[in-house]
Amino acid sequence: SFNQLGAGLSVGFSGLAAGFAIGIVGDAGVRGTAQQPRLFVGMILILIFAEVLGLYGLIVALVLSTKKP
Repeated sequence: SFNQLGAGLSVGFSGLAAGFAIGIVGDAGVRGTAQQPRLFVGMILILIFAEVLGLYGLIVALVLSTKKP
């Protein structure tokens, strides 16, 4: 049904957005850490916030898939 389609789309798009954000932050973080090593902790925190996007998509998918039609 459409609940499963919505669940799959939410996981897919949130995973895509999380991967895109992690790629951009990781690239900028590696370049910044090479110049100033003290930026490492801030980069890790921002990467954690970017990964949460994928987790939110998974939570939405679980809610949608357990919902009765």
